[in-house]
Order: sequence, then C-alpha cells, then structure tokens
Amino acid sequence: MTGPARYTKKQLSDFIASVFVASGMPEGNASVIADLMAEADLNGSDGHGIFRLPGYVRRIREGGLNLTPDIRVETEKSGMALVNGDNAQGHLVMKFCAEKAIEKAKESGVAWVGSHHSNHAGPANLYAKMPLAHDMIGLYVAVGNANHLPPWGGTEMLLSTNPIAAAVPGLEEPPIVLDMATTVAAFGKVKTAAQRGEDMPEGWMIDKQGQPLTDPTRAEEGFLLPIGGPKGYGLSLLFGLLAGTLNGAACGEDVVDFNADFKTVTNTGQFIVAIDLAAFGDVTGFKRQVDDVIRAIKASPTLPGFDQVLLPGDTSRKKREDHKANGIPLPTALVTALNGLADEVGVEPLWVQYQ
Repeated sequence: MTGPARYTKKQLSDFIASVFVASGMPEGNASVIADLMAEADLNGSDGHGIFRLPGYVRRIREGGLNLTPDIRVETEKSGMALVNGDNAQGHLVMKFCAEKAIEKAKESGVAWVGSHHSNHAGPANLYAKMPLAHDMIGLYVAVGNANHLPPWGGTEMLLSTNPIAAAVPGLEEPPIVLDMATTVAAFGKVKTAAQRGEDMPEGWMIDKQGQPLTDPTRAEEGFLLPIGGPKGYGLSLLFGLLAGTLNGAACGEDVVDFNADFKTVTNTGQFIVAIDLAAFGDVTGFKRQVDDVIRAIKASPTLPGFDQVLLPGDTSRKKREDHKANGIPLPTALVTALNGLADEVGVEPLWVQYQ
C-alpha cells in the first residue's frame, strides 16, 4: 500500500488519550474524548479528529480549558434541559447533553437539550447519530468556534460556520446522516488544506475585495462563503441564535476565535434534539417508509458525469469502510506535528500500522 501512513482507530484513540493524560486531564475524561476524536477520523471527518489535538493541548497549557469540570443541568422541564458545561472540552459536554436528550425523549417524545460554557466538540454527526440506537431521530446544531462569515453584503466577520447535523434511521438501509456547515466549506477543511500544502477550490473563500481566495495560508485575508448566498447567511444567523443566544452562550461578536486565543473562555453553545419515533406511531413502519424513500432516490436516473445518486452520509460511510479495512490515513506533516507533541509531553509516538 502506498500513500500516507495509516493507523487503526485504537492506535489514534490510545495516542490521543495518552497525550491528554500527560497534559493533566483525568484518565476517564481523556478516554471519552479520545474515542470520539478517533471516531471522527474513522468517519473521514479529518478536520475534526486527531488534527485538532495540538490546539486542544495548547488550550490546556494556557489555562483556557477546565480539566476537572462539573457538567450539570441548570434548569429543566419535561421536554428540555439547559446544561452548564463548566468550560469542559466540548466532547464531554455534548455526550452528556445527548444522553440527557435521549433519556428525556423516552418520556416526553421529543427533548431539546442546550448547552453553554462548552467548547469545540468535533464533527456534528457524532452527536446527531447517538439517538439512532434508541429508535430516535437526532438533530444537532452548534455555534462555530471562530467567526469566518460576514453578514450577506458586509465585510465584518460576525458569524461562524454554525453547523447542523441530522440522523434519520432506516430499517434495512443505512441511516440518512446530514452533516454540514452553513458555509460552503468548514474552516477545518481550510486548515487541513494548509497543512497539506494544497490549494482550496474556488468558491470556498473570497478576499475583502470580493475576489476568489484559493491559498489557505492566506485565509486570514478573506472569509468563507455561505451556502446558497443569503440563504446560508440566514441559516448561520438563526442557528447562532438557537445554539448560542437562547442558551446563554456566545453568538456574533462575542464568539472567541479558538484558533488564535487559547486562554479566553469560549462559552460555546450547542443543542441536541432527540425525537422518539414511537411517540409518533409505528417505529418499523416509519423505518420501512424511510427505506422506500432511500431506494427511490438511489434508483433515480443520473445526469451526465454522475455514476450514482448519493444520500447524505454515503461518502462518510464509504470512508469508514475503507478506514476500518485499510487504516486511517494521516498526512506526513500531521504525523510529524503529532510526534513532536508526543515528545514534548513525554509519551510514545505514533507507530505506523499499515504502509
């Protein structure tokens, strides 16, 4: 096998956990976060997995993260809860919120759980998929951890990528899993392109004169473009209000750029909704209908240049299958950075499993 070095999910998870523990994080929390980060890489969300480890560790070193948080419900009713993340790593907060939403939805049918004083939590799909195992639909929205989007027609970056993910189960078919930013590309993709020495496609970013920006190392000179023009801007604003302002979390000019400021508390906001299928009718019947929709879409004749019609989640699922069989590829520049970090904190470096 040629190309980048490849690793198992366990190798990545064990390495991430060892770095966190060496940086002062309790072992139990380190293990939970490491598993979710490695799961992101397994699914092909390479801008939100182990790539983020150096930044997370820097935030720990500079005092911007609470290593012994008291994540707790501040207020709740039958179908909702508001969670104080106590400035914990976002993965811990959102796992807590997802479990709380699932628990409540079993009683109320639908449950909305929001958070404040959370942090970056990785890819949105991780949490939207958690209700699937309970015959539920999952919906997740977050305020991004840096503003890279101006209001439509403006130049001041007052909004973020503000992603949304939704997961809907089928019966025999795989679940439909939508995971998208409200910008054409997530900023994590810009950062990974820069590390790999690759140009960005036209349409991801423009500079402040409105010209295409394709060099990711010049990203600070411009801003991301919203999906669908003013429609994406509207979605970003709405999601920021629902995941941020409604929860008492940062939105707009209060958002802290966690790529540049590793000390200030980010007060990141997210929410997750769990919808119990049984509250709406026959679970098997619903899933069978989802299968029918999936198969009809798959059977659609294709336009020239398309081999097949894909559904949300198909690309990630194919990457996951490849990564489980052949290992998770990591670019050489990233491995070098990770092994440099390992040396700094005094843990074993990554060793290649597949080559």
